[in-house]
Amino acid sequence: MNEHDFLARRFEEHRTHLKSVAYQMLGSLTEADDAIQEAWLKLARAGSGEIDNLGGWLTTVVGRVCLDMLRSRRLRREDPLEARLPDPIVDSDDRTDPEHQALIADSVGLALLVVLESLNPAERLAFVLHDMFGMPFEEIAPITDRTPVAARKLASRARRRVQGATAVPDPDPAAHRRVVDAFLTAARDGDLTALLAILAPGVTVRADGGKAFPGGMRILSGAETVAGQLATFHRMATISTTSPALVNGTAGLINTIDDELISIMSFTIAHERIVAIDILSDPDRLAAYRRN
Repeated sequence: MNEHDFLARRFEEHRTHLKSVAYQMLGSLTEADDAIQEAWLKLARAGSGEIDNLGGWLTTVVGRVCLDMLRSRRLRREDPLEARLPDPIVDSDDRTDPEHQALIADSVGLALLVVLESLNPAERLAFVLHDMFGMPFEEIAPITDRTPVAARKLASRARRRVQGATAVPDPDPAAHRRVVDAFLTAARDGDLTALLAILAPGVTVRADGGKAFPGGMRILSGAETVAGQLATFHRMATISTTSPALVNGTAGLINTIDDELISIMSFTIAHERIVAIDILSDPDRLAAYRRN
């Protein structure tokens, strides 16, 4: 086996972990793949002769690449109307590849990923690598060009913002599904009372229709405001075929018309009420899910 093949085999042993790290950092499956490809190119150029801990080295490289990508993204997206939902991870019975299963196992809800989008790049990196993947601050510090103490402060600031902006989801998947089923029933029946009964007072809906919908991502807040969209929910529930799915590891819905995917819905459930609904209906981004 030559050096290139040896490196490729060892790299593949870490790919699923690296994909999880990159996805949590970037919220984009395509950009996560790009970050992993860049890490492979760096490894191929460096060789493995002086790398004692390949997994740690690759995680550090992916962290640096993602940090650069986040900084570049901030420069490109100066207009707040360019805000968008992160890519959802949709689980179905026929997806058994290890990379997908690893993403599901490590995934966090879309609502949390939306909050991570509000962090500055260094805060996001410190929070993701430490709080989600257990990397020590001594290893995070060089990636951010800070001391370990400063890296710890980055993660602490990020943690406070995350905890203040996201509800702790109920731990019972069966309870999640019951609430989502109740939402679907209320939508199909046009039942305002039933809908209000399962919406938390501060519920937020984020609907990302992409460039096809002028004005960027639409955000609605408050139970009365969200319930005011009952006619829209009713129309979509009656004209489309709605199927249950796991979206980022929690109960969600997939909506199709004539076998054409039109939206992916993710729900955050706390205290048996819906605290967030995230809807991706961007035709361009949904095309990737159709191909898969």
